[in-house]
Amino acid sequence: QVHLVESGGGLVQTGDSLTLSCAASGGIFTGYAMGWFRQAPGKDREFVASNNWLTRYASSVEGRFTFIRENTKNMVILQMNNLTPEDTVRYYCAAVPRSRYRMYGNPGSWGSWGQGTQVVVSS
Repeated sequence: QVHLVESGGGLVQTGDSLTLSCAASGGIFTGYAMGWFRQAPGKDREFVASNNWLTRYASSVEGRFTFIRENTKNMVILQMNNLTPEDTVRYYCAAVPRSRYRMYGNPGSWGSWGQGTQVVVSS
């Protein structure tokens, strides 16, 4: 599995912006589809965004979040704007070989995960 490390989480206020990063290693980065998920306490892991060649967003974040893939740095970025307290969750980076990229919104369809980075949005 490719090794993923998220960073960039922190405490912000409602309406603020925050940028999360995911560094990948241990695999051929361009051979993987990449994704972002998030999970609140007591809830299932939730799809946020993904990219193979086409970038997809969950309706809850579309228009506010931007998925950026930096292939030269083996890194993906999640730029988050207009944050609300509902975005106060732990965010995870995910990867799966492109050949296995199918149900992108299902956490079980992804093979590699980072440890996550916590985002807290105060009101």
